[in-house]
Amino acid sequence: MSNKFTRRGLMLILSSPSGAGKTTLAKKLLAENHDMKLSISATTRKPRGQEIDGADYHFLSEQEFQEKAEQGEFLEYAKVLGSAFYGTPKAPVEQALVAGQDVLFDIDWQGAQQLKQSAASDLVKVFILPPSLQELERRLRGRGHDSDEVVADRMRRAKDEISHWGEYHYVIVNQDIEQSMVDLRAILSAERRLRKRQPWLGDFVRKLVGPFSE
Repeated sequence: MSNKFTRRGLMLILSSPSGAGKTTLAKKLLAENHDMKLSISATTRKPRGQEIDGADYHFLSEQEFQEKAEQGEFLEYAKVLGSAFYGTPKAPVEQALVAGQDVLFDIDWQGAQQLKQSAASDLVKVFILPPSLQELERRLRGRGHDSDEVVADRMRRAKDEISHWGEYHYVIVNQDIEQSMVDLRAILSAERRLRKRQPWLGDFVRKLVGPFSE
């Protein structure tokens, strides 16, 4: 396809309580879409395990992070659990959107609210719900690596997170992962075809029909 038909990319936010299936859906979506990239956050926390700077996170000192925040280089940022700062670098996201690439965000409702303030016209917000709280707890326990205390804490936070479902454009009840992917693909396909994301259409139509005569 000629570059003159390049659409503007979109910012796809997936949010959910822990255990609802958001990460699985995000991985499947990225695997299927080569014109989509995952937004890599900046953080002041130290790398864990095999994490790689620039691939998993952009690891910054607190001073570096604060300087970038003051210079307006983040679309959104916050201090998480009172320990470390996390933020979304603005430049790589804007470069991707201009090039017609979509950017996937795996963030919570607070991050989604901040992005709405800075980039509302590019956002597509999808909230992933579990079919029930009982199923959510079953999935959390099925992971096998969280203690009872951690599971209980995630369940307490889930109700607060779920209460923000009405702030999203779309809601998917993730009872079956394959059906949820069908729904997610449909959302993405429709949003990519919105007129506002295809700036080339105006000139194309004018050339297509020529000057109008009375």
